[in-house]
Amino acid sequence: MRAFPVRLPSGAGYWTVLDEDLAVVAVADGFLRQMRFGRDGAESTTKSYANSIALFLRWCARTGRPWQAGIEQLGLFMTWLAHAGRDASGIDVPGGGAVVLTGPGSPPVRSARRINGVLTAVRGMVVHAAAAGQADGHLVPLLYEVADDRDLPEAARGEDDQMAWRMRARHRLHEPEAVVDRAADADIVAVIGACGSARDRLIVLLMARAGLRRGEVLGLRRSDVHLLADSRALGCEVARAHVHVVRRDDNVNGAVAKSRGQRAVPLDFVTVHAFDSYAFERMSVPRASVSDFVFVNLFRGTAGAPMRPDAVNELVAAASRRAGLDPVLRPHQMRHAFASNVLDAGGAIDEAQELLGHASLSSTQVYAHPDPARLRAAVDAVPSPRELAGMTS
Repeated sequence: MRAFPVRLPSGAGYWTVLDEDLAVVAVADGFLRQMRFGRDGAESTTKSYANSIALFLRWCARTGRPWQAGIEQLGLFMTWLAHAGRDASGIDVPGGGAVVLTGPGSPPVRSARRINGVLTAVRGMVVHAAAAGQADGHLVPLLYEVADDRDLPEAARGEDDQMAWRMRARHRLHEPEAVVDRAADADIVAVIGACGSARDRLIVLLMARAGLRRGEVLGLRRSDVHLLADSRALGCEVARAHVHVVRRDDNVNGAVAKSRGQRAVPLDFVTVHAFDSYAFERMSVPRASVSDFVFVNLFRGTAGAPMRPDAVNELVAAASRRAGLDPVLRPHQMRHAFASNVLDAGGAIDEAQELLGHASLSSTQVYAHPDPARLRAAVDAVPSPRELAGMTS
């Protein structure tokens, strides 16, 4: 079982699952197509889900179970996920995959978060299969139990003080509280200084100073960039310099904005100046003038072609090494830094949510946890008893 990309004649794509004979696994394919086209999910989401479902189906095949029986033994699958490394869970396993565990006492090879992510994909496939008549409905109660809302935060409960009921997943591991893996401001400055071109500096600034994801950066079209103080002449009512983040599934470079809704993200003076510098650099490559994409190849590859998302990882890693950083920074760490800096500067959490393009406020709340420096500042800001008593010495 393996995940495999599919490209349709329209140009749209998604990921599916193939069996050992390279035939499409119908129960997985139906769910993944529904995720991509029925629910307008991103192609990258179907890739993640396809890999997770392939893991489950691989376990079922190597333990001699049909997938429906595998759902009845999901606890065993969770144990396998936690301890079976590539030698047992990979696509190509010597000896037909008879060994599914490396032995008692083996250290975990997957985190609780990764295991929960795999289970989410498997549950989605089963529920879709039951709704489409591809599986017996008795499988769904094996995955979910009915629970009340007493364990939910007060803001998530109903307004009438009546106890409500909801579906709760039966199989889920406890995840340690998420720690935001943000880039340090000094490291970001070092990477910007080590960038070899105005284009690369602008890419880093859009992630670190505007919070854009790498797919959102490389999906920008020239019409999305409004650098004037007043853009009403362009039909835009948003004041001052900003960029519009628009989801387009037909980008030839595979760059897709994760957020379904369009949003306008303000730009500061530093980023606007970087746009100006990049404009002059881009004009030096004549073939770049015909592309509507903001970021195109200037130094290698097909000149003027839109950059691919992997190129962002490469340029950030290369600049990190030139700056002497170890380990090297990753693009998403700069987005994390932006979110943390917005909240540290006094921004409201709903403002950070809008800037980041999060559909759920819970995705933004991880940045609201104060670091030790903020905790110290909060304690120091409390007046001492002597100050409260009006004593000056």
